[in-house]
Amino acid sequence: MAEQLEFFPVQSPCRGICQSDERGFCRGCFRSRDERFNWQKMSDAEKQDVLRLCRQRLMRKLRANKPSQPEEPQQPSLF
Repeated sequence: MAEQLEFFPVQSPCRGICQSDERGFCRGCFRSRDERFNWQKMSDAEKQDVLRLCRQRLMRKLRANKPSQPEEPQQPSLF
């Protein structure tokens, strides 16, 4: 795959919340330890790939934390 030219460098997604969750991903930017430590050495294409993975991790976390909806509406009993 040909690498697309970028006019601007890919900025780090760091949000200053540098804590790892139970799976080893940063709670702020959702990067793995290796992704955080090697960010400066990565090409722009690699950085874009990491950002795509981070978005997927965020969406997975949001889906897991979403309260489940009851199948049928709860209606109080009339008796």
